[in-house]
Amino acid sequence: MLRLTWVQPEDLLGHELRQAVQDGREPSAIAARWRAAGGPEAPARAGASPGRASRYLRLLAEDLLDELAELPSRLADSEPTDLAGIKALCPDWPGQPGAVAPSGAAERLEAAWLGRAAGCLLGKPVEKLPLTGIRQLAQVTGNWPVHTWFTGRGVPEDLAAAHPWNRRSAANSLAENIDGMPEDDDLNYPLINLLLLQRHGKRFTTTDTARLWLDELPAGRTFTAERVAYRNLLLGIEPPHTARHRNPFREWIGALIRADMHGWTNPGDPAAAAAQAHRDATLTHTANGVYAAMFAAAVIATAATGTRDVHTCLATGLTVVPPGSRLARAVRHAVQLADTHEDFDMVVDELHAAHAGCHWVHAVPNTALIAAALTHAGGDFTGSVCRAVSGGWDTDSNGATAGGVAAVLAGSPDALPDRWTAPLKNRLATSVGDFDGTGFDTLAHLTHLEASRP
Repeated sequence: MLRLTWVQPEDLLGHELRQAVQDGREPSAIAARWRAAGGPEAPARAGASPGRASRYLRLLAEDLLDELAELPSRLADSEPTDLAGIKALCPDWPGQPGAVAPSGAAERLEAAWLGRAAGCLLGKPVEKLPLTGIRQLAQVTGNWPVHTWFTGRGVPEDLAAAHPWNRRSAANSLAENIDGMPEDDDLNYPLINLLLLQRHGKRFTTTDTARLWLDELPAGRTFTAERVAYRNLLLGIEPPHTARHRNPFREWIGALIRADMHGWTNPGDPAAAAAQAHRDATLTHTANGVYAAMFAAAVIATAATGTRDVHTCLATGLTVVPPGSRLARAVRHAVQLADTHEDFDMVVDELHAAHAGCHWVHAVPNTALIAAALTHAGGDFTGSVCRAVSGGWDTDSNGATAGGVAAVLAGSPDALPDRWTAPLKNRLATSVGDFDGTGFDTLAHLTHLEASRP
């Protein structure tokens, strides 16, 4: 039986009830009706529950999803989604920069692609594992604190059974079997956005993004908010309503993992990078899901100049996020923890305690962890990706974003340790366009062309 993940109404309802509490709505009456009818909780980590609900429960879930969407939010004024509203709440929104000519731009972009890929690959085998599982697997193989690829060699059978590697990734992301960069949505989306810029330029619209997805992005390669938005497009729902209609994942991490290209192509202009990321993100996300993408794009645009340290980059990223938002508060807290504790495990433990109510793919805790990892490592590449991945939650996405930022700061492929780049073999697998097997040097050249376009 094909049980398609992330779209079953009876599973979406539990996620939407949690989302409602987080974004300032009062869903208790609706939650009571759902539970009285025998409705299940949302799957804890998977994308779908094992079996289909009854016709009655499915119809009830659809009705309750629509009722939840109508509830007022006490956070609406402090967490807007429209760009004008966001800017109005950001007193330090970046100004218009002068001419920027980053040194070694092509090399820096190649490093960025490699860093994103390596960080993603490091996190792939432990995606979905609890924090205790990641720590135990690393410790038993002599890789704690994490400093290199995970391996299955030497893992006792009982531990392997208790904390199995990610099923889809175990065959191509452990030290013993890496052979180039395998396909991953964290690399597919930069490719999609490269196509977007090639076809529409930096003035693309959200509708341009939607059309491109339908043309070039296989639906089966989308997850969470992106899959729901894709479904909504096929139902004839127009952007930005695609982000809201029965989409409880609209503040999750999906828009963040699409942000790098917007930073890469706007070096020294964090405001333009954030605005570009906003147009992309609002196809699928709202509020803090959008802010995470804008934050990442602004951080990367600042780093791409080659003239700022990681702390300045992160501070600049916060200037495009409403300061009273949950995401801004979480990032500030994470940076403060990273500045305070020498032991990064203590930082991670405090972050997990602070965000215990969030799903492991939610944008707020994952963005906070990325900021903490970059801060604690001082932007060092190995330190940043290893801390981001060892902190759990969405490990491959966090490794990718932290790796991309740290690699941009490093400035060239030669500045990245060979143990991270050599196994990639300058080869990326993907189902996007004609990019399968393309080298990272070629992707850097193509990205540089888009960065140079007005």
